[in-house]
Parts: sequence; C-alpha cells; structure tokens
Amino acid sequence: MLCLVARGASNKEIAAALVISEKTARNHVERTYAKIAVTNRIGASMYALRNGLASLASLDPAQPEF
Repeated sequence: MLCLVARGASNKEIAAALVISEKTARNHVERTYAKIAVTNRIGASMYALRNGLASLASLDPAQPEF
C-alpha cells in the first residue's frame, strides 16, 4: 500500500488495486500514517523510500501499476 501511495495513487486507485472499498483504503492509509508517524502522502512516500519499500526507479510515472 505504501508503494502505491509513493507512486501517487489516490485512495480510489489503491482500493481498485487491492480489491477493497475506497473507505477501507482510506482507513488503511490513515492508520499507516499513524503507525509510521507521518501526517501526509509526502511523508509516507519519504518513509517508503528511506526504508526500502519503494525505489525511485519504481516511481516512474511512465509505467503506472495501479
């Protein structure tokens, strides 16, 4: 889920990729923010990059995965 956030996916796109409801995706995103002590998608993206959960190469907007 953090990889999708780092790639710029919306809650709707995350929901579609994970086959869950948009509300569930939003809840997952918000709870993940709390667990990793960030307040927004930029912070979550930086966390994913710093901790090896995403790489700059995987963030290429020319090849969306969601």
